[in-house]
Amino acid sequence: MKVAYVQMNPVFLEPEVNYSKAEELIRAAADQGAKLIVLPELFDTGYNFRSREEVESVAGQIPDGPTTRFLMELSNELGVFIVAGTAERDEHGRLYNSAVITGPIGSGYIGKYRKVHLFYREKLFFEPGNLGFHVFNIGIAKVGVMICFDWFFPESVRTLALKGADVIAHPSNLVMPYAPRAMPIRALENRVYTITANRVGEEFGLKFIGRSTIASPRAEVLAMGSEDGEEVGVVEINLELARDKRINEMNDIFRDRRPEHYSL
Repeated sequence: MKVAYVQMNPVFLEPEVNYSKAEELIRAAADQGAKLIVLPELFDTGYNFRSREEVESVAGQIPDGPTTRFLMELSNELGVFIVAGTAERDEHGRLYNSAVITGPIGSGYIGKYRKVHLFYREKLFFEPGNLGFHVFNIGIAKVGVMICFDWFFPESVRTLALKGADVIAHPSNLVMPYAPRAMPIRALENRVYTITANRVGEEFGLKFIGRSTIASPRAEVLAMGSEDGEEVGVVEINLELARDKRINEMNDIFRDRRPEHYSL
């Protein structure tokens, strides 16, 4: 199975422009055989909001909003699964930093995730995610989803791995330098593949680091993006490697867990 990240520089508060950017890059990844394609956090809107009104002007419902419809149509046309970050407004007007997963199944909508661990000024605009961590079975793989700062909490990937994820899709807008070094360790300690799709560029004083990363269950960096380029990274992964939790004939990282000793 081939997987990909899309690394792009969204234009602030210009969803239609960002759809065009994303579509070009998604098509490029699909042309290289990718079946699972991960886009950055808030790929359609930009990130560094200055007011709630700005978020409300671009947030959409899931799955009925324009961003999800765009992704559904592209998934069905190209026969690919897409995970992408977007600002969600629920039926009560609450705002969430969310990710949607679409694919060539039925209508194209598979599910959504709402970011559990909000970073810095996100807390001014978004509600903390209330859906928990969920693994989506797309047939060829089981895909767990988390967003950006979630990586900082080892429990995020561990929860998804314990729920059966083969691959962790990680839409991101990283500004701190640590995740490209840390994600291979998250992959290793859970024996999963991780796909961190980051953005590039600068918004109102925030500079994003790029360096999107695909890591293997052996902590190998299979692909890494540049610090400033809009690009895709496509690699082939072996899902059987993610499903084998054995380190040797006597150690299995999940069977060897002793949760009775982890309680505080």
